[in-house]
Amino acid sequence: MANENSPLLAYRLLGEEGVSFPANGAGGPGGASARKLSTFLGVVVPTVLSMFSIVVFLRIGFVVGHAGLLQALAMLLVAYFILALTVLSVCAIATNGAVRGGGAYFMISRTLGPEVGGSIGLMFYLANVCGCAVSLLGLVEAMLDVFGADATGSSGLRILPQGYGWNLLYGSLLLGLVGGVCTLGAGLYARASFLTFLLVSGSLASVLVSFVAVRPRDIPLTPRPGPNGSSLPPQVGHFTGFNSSTLKANLGAGYAKDYTTGATMTFASVFAVLFNGCTGIMAGANMSGELKDPSRAIPLGTIVAVAYTFFIYILLFFLSSFTCDRILLQEDYGFFQAISLWSPLVLTGIYATSLSASMSSLIGASRILHALAQDNLFGVILAPAKVVSQGGNPWGAVLYSWGLVQLVLLAGKLNTLAAVVTVFYLVAYAAVDLSCLSLEWASAPNFRPTFSLFSWHTCLLGVASCLLMMFLISPGAAGGSLLLMGLLSALLTARGGPSSWGYVSQALLFHQVRKYLLRLDVRKDHVKFWRPQLLLLVGNPRGALPLLRLANQLKKGGLYVLGHVTLGDLDSLPSDPVQPQYGAWLSLVDRAQVKAFVDLTLSPSVRQGAQHLLRISGLGGMKPNTLVLGFYDDAAPQDHFLTDPAFSEPADGTQEGGSPALSTLFPPPRAPGSPRALSPQDYVATVADALKMNKNVVLARACGALPPERLSRGSGGTSQLHHVDVWPLNLLRPRGGPGYVDVCGLFLLQMATILGMVPAWHSARLRIFLCLGPREAPGAAEGRLRALLSQLRIRAQVQEVVWGEGAASSQEPEEEEEGDFVNGRRGDAEAEALACSANALVRAQQGRGGGGGPGGPEGGDGEEGPATALTFLYLPRPPADPARYPRYLALLEILSRDLGPTLLIHGVTPVTCTDL
Repeated sequence: MANENSPLLAYRLLGEEGVSFPANGAGGPGGASARKLSTFLGVVVPTVLSMFSIVVFLRIGFVVGHAGLLQALAMLLVAYFILALTVLSVCAIATNGAVRGGGAYFMISRTLGPEVGGSIGLMFYLANVCGCAVSLLGLVEAMLDVFGADATGSSGLRILPQGYGWNLLYGSLLLGLVGGVCTLGAGLYARASFLTFLLVSGSLASVLVSFVAVRPRDIPLTPRPGPNGSSLPPQVGHFTGFNSSTLKANLGAGYAKDYTTGATMTFASVFAVLFNGCTGIMAGANMSGELKDPSRAIPLGTIVAVAYTFFIYILLFFLSSFTCDRILLQEDYGFFQAISLWSPLVLTGIYATSLSASMSSLIGASRILHALAQDNLFGVILAPAKVVSQGGNPWGAVLYSWGLVQLVLLAGKLNTLAAVVTVFYLVAYAAVDLSCLSLEWASAPNFRPTFSLFSWHTCLLGVASCLLMMFLISPGAAGGSLLLMGLLSALLTARGGPSSWGYVSQALLFHQVRKYLLRLDVRKDHVKFWRPQLLLLVGNPRGALPLLRLANQLKKGGLYVLGHVTLGDLDSLPSDPVQPQYGAWLSLVDRAQVKAFVDLTLSPSVRQGAQHLLRISGLGGMKPNTLVLGFYDDAAPQDHFLTDPAFSEPADGTQEGGSPALSTLFPPPRAPGSPRALSPQDYVATVADALKMNKNVVLARACGALPPERLSRGSGGTSQLHHVDVWPLNLLRPRGGPGYVDVCGLFLLQMATILGMVPAWHSARLRIFLCLGPREAPGAAEGRLRALLSQLRIRAQVQEVVWGEGAASSQEPEEEEEGDFVNGRRGDAEAEALACSANALVRAQQGRGGGGGPGGPEGGDGEEGPATALTFLYLPRPPADPARYPRYLALLEILSRDLGPTLLIHGVTPVTCTDL
């Protein structure tokens, strides 16, 4: 990829006045030595010649004769208004920083990104290639009209043979001349363009003088063929000199048939012809790599060229309307020769404008192609275009473009392609306006162009005007160009582009997100629109990939933050060790294909770091409301990087582009028996801290055993059925009756329901286990629960199981208090027995069918059925006494032992609503 630097760093002070570009090509194809064109030679001359083209000599009569003076002036004003809007955008972008080679492509790609910039740059390149071929074929036709063997005019010399092969030969010879000039460098091109400019200016001067100096005369017109092959009666056009009656007759429109095509002209068709001839405003910008000071030359030279050509067009429109009758204007588009003091000078101007337009298109195309090749957006296909001479001339790109123009010349007539070329130009103009509009809307502090005569209104109007003109000129070509741009953008997106250019889309997103975050008022939160916003604390992602993906499924469009605590004290460190880690974690998020933010912190302990993240993660109304932790047990951590296909990497430990492999950026998993960064005491304390902060807590155990198809991003296409079991009862404080459906129980139901909405879990069946007391009759509680589920719109299978015997049967449910067993009000042996009994109950129900009848821990009523993929358990609050934390953790370990993938959840906020 191209070496991208800050514009401020692209300069180096030399001790003299001014600056110079480094020799690495930051400025253009060959560095500072290639930048030698002035504003006049590098911008004004090529832009004027491109905007005049052949239209100024052969289409003035066509426009004024069919549209009349008033509509012709209106067309010209509209055309130049559209062009002026784009010129304002070009001036703004060009004066906002260092402009390198590539002109419009450089401006677009460095603003909209390589995907859009590369696609439009290639289309702009093809437009210049085809434009060069169109100009050459137009020059061949103009020459054959005078010198061809089949010339119809009375003044034809008839010395050149005609035919497809001869026409191709003439075009190829002219292309060789044009290509030779461009291959020898921008200096020779500038001198040739200046000579052409002098010839065109002299020719136009002779025409202007002729309008005044030539006396009125009758001009016989070439007989036109009739409908049956016979010739129509000869007509005579009149050059009346300055005559008010002639002007009055030419004021209104008089649309008639075009004698060259036989089609009846309309406002749109005439306007399209006029606009086609004016689309040359980027000719100077394309030479940005050869300009001494492009940031000054491009805006100044382009504005001067546009103003000069506008004045000449206005003058020619008025002079033609004052002096030529409509017959002459409509029937002889080359009437300048007939009224000229010396007609060969007009012929010289016609040939010179065509030749200069082809040179401008070819050298502009080569500079765009060279910039595309340097950026390596299209790979080896454009590799030959990188070759430059010692003087910095990209002759490889010139020869590449010359070959493509030669191929286009084989097509012969390019009348239909001319509209496509104009549409491609308009796509580039619209993209420049869009680039400036994006920069203005993004409100980036570094967007402060020295040219200030623009606003987002002019940019937006420029985009709309260019799109409107595209469909006005050729709806088919406009639709095809947009489709081609989309396909090229998709191709470049798939290949991947440089990320060091800076994307204006990121600035726009920042601007909009900030605006809407300010409008996201936490005081207007309502339980109807609650969604989980998760903070997942990860020690080493190698052992947490399944949990990382499961949490991504549980978020339901909410905030998802990956948090990590690095142990240390900034006072004793030379620099912050956290900042360099962000790149690895963001690569992890990309590789795991989860929609998560990353938040890292430095803290003396994991517990304090978790407190920091719980307090400061998120922004405004988007802050985590649920803490997710892996379970604290003695299981040896697995390295999922070795088994996950998404993390497969080359054996040499490098990724594409030479960056280090992701596996080298994270330490290997902790060895069994090695010390941990978090003690059991601090682990439970972290859970207690989260509950004190009114955060919900999820403890995930054995997520590595989840079926792989359930963690995929697509729909669960497996034919194997699984159960998702929900136990909304605190099994360490058993009691029956309807009172068990508390806030935490409803939270479990909500989280299980959210998981069922994920495509990968659609085929899983949700089961809710209703625990009955030893003396409670079955059926009544189940009916109440089904009614509640109906109100909550939760589809689930309800199963009753008897619970409360054994360890809990000696006491009535009403006599038990919150936390009896976890707080140590019961003996350790009794608490462990209760946890073992609860664990056996849950295991007994896993893998059973939906019998629906009550069963004890041994459960004899259920039939063998689908296995349980995930179990949701009620997580009791930690004990008030921190000394009981290890015992509390031991009870949780017994409760969830050998249950497979399990989520122990404690919810503290209402999350369900039965209202509309």
